[in-house]
Amino acid sequence: MWHVLEHREMKRLARGRDTARHGPRPRPGQPAGTDLLPQIRHIVVLMMENHSYDSYLGMLSGRGGGFPLAPDGQPDVFNKTAGGETIRAFPQSSPVQRHGVPSQSWHACHQQWGEGKCDGFVTSAESVQAEARAGTAPDGIDTAPEAAAVGLGYWSERDLPFYYGLARTFPLADHWFSSCLGPTFPNRRFLIAGTAHGLIDDSPCNLLDYPPAGTIFDLLTEHGISWANYHPVAGEQPRWRHYARHTRKMARRRLMSAGRALPHGVQKDIQFTADVFPLGIGRYMQHVRGLGQFFADAAQGGLPAFSLVDPDFGAYSEENPQDIRKGESFAAGVVNAVLRGAGWPHTLLIWMYDEHGGYYDHVPPPPAVPPDDVEGGSLLASRNGLTAVLRRLRPRVVESNENLDQGPRRYDRYGFRVPAVFVSPYARPGYVSSEIFDHTSMLKLVEEKWNLPALTARDAAARAPLDALDLAGAPSFLEPPVLPEPSLRWGSW
Repeated sequence: MWHVLEHREMKRLARGRDTARHGPRPRPGQPAGTDLLPQIRHIVVLMMENHSYDSYLGMLSGRGGGFPLAPDGQPDVFNKTAGGETIRAFPQSSPVQRHGVPSQSWHACHQQWGEGKCDGFVTSAESVQAEARAGTAPDGIDTAPEAAAVGLGYWSERDLPFYYGLARTFPLADHWFSSCLGPTFPNRRFLIAGTAHGLIDDSPCNLLDYPPAGTIFDLLTEHGISWANYHPVAGEQPRWRHYARHTRKMARRRLMSAGRALPHGVQKDIQFTADVFPLGIGRYMQHVRGLGQFFADAAQGGLPAFSLVDPDFGAYSEENPQDIRKGESFAAGVVNAVLRGAGWPHTLLIWMYDEHGGYYDHVPPPPAVPPDDVEGGSLLASRNGLTAVLRRLRPRVVESNENLDQGPRRYDRYGFRVPAVFVSPYARPGYVSSEIFDHTSMLKLVEEKWNLPALTARDAAARAPLDALDLAGAPSFLEPPVLPEPSLRWGSW
């Protein structure tokens, strides 16, 4: 039954899709769906949340482009406060993050970038705190004076032993950028569709549109290539109950989009990455699975051709104010499940982050190819009549959204660097890739493996991260290495 519903959904979405796709297949003479990289049978993407390269791996010695260091061995990077005080990058005193600062809103990201000077990490936090004190920002933001500097803080191997061991063992990408100077939802849209399709915020009421060329999941489905989005689900309830909860959430989004309910400081309600574009019941029931199923599939060698694994976004994703050790423990569980699973000899797992979360990075994001002609916007900015009414009735709602959304509206620049490591038996030992990648490089990899056309101009121009692999020789990591234990052993994975 679910297969039939999925087929109907795909048919409804397919109108005009082929003409919207960009460029020829990697090998035009061969059919789409042809496997061009048969050594890799399973691609697994583990995307965590909200940390820059420097904030996590800046102190990784001897590998990658971390912090520039002063003679005292500490980072030689600084930002100034609005009052002119100089703040130097410093080790974080706790694995538990502050609430609401630093910020990764569209406006904050552009402030932090500072036209390439990367000097706005403290002042952007100060602006968020000022808005919180004035009541024009979401509730709960930490307004303590010392919290303004938190974006200059970093963690080291003492805090994140598993991540440091992972980055020392397997190939590391030290120029993997998020796809835009914006928050979670736009960047996760780039991961699966090569475009944010105009989204610049994390408001759930803006997640009802669909890109003309579709998503990578649509391409995989069209060509009979298996895929799944694994995510945490509560208990062992039947899957139809999980979908019922999902449909209620979609109904709330439609109400908010219609302007019937726009609460101040709406929280993002993402449960799984495929959720950043509407997903019908057929595709949901066919492809969205619980984490318990992931660990069973990994152990048995039964993972699909493409897997996207999501953390519990409320507790294990590493977004503030969470304890980063909990996220590390989750990621360690996923990575070790792949390493020890029956499908390991033919698997590639990529560990990365959706965006920098407002934390400092010293490498200015370079220009990027715009994915399409769709400019960024927000619900309130795009509905002048609704905005006028709400400005009279709920001025703080409008002001809060306008504060978050200030800045250029083009997707012509990457976001800040994020950590990325390639875990595979075919990985090159001791290798660091300094090629410029972004989340659409993941799409490019999928397209080059299965001879698929690009979805947008961005992934058409992207480079696949194949330099990290040696697919011609004997696998160097056929015997899985033993990695350090994470800081916490949290839960049973």
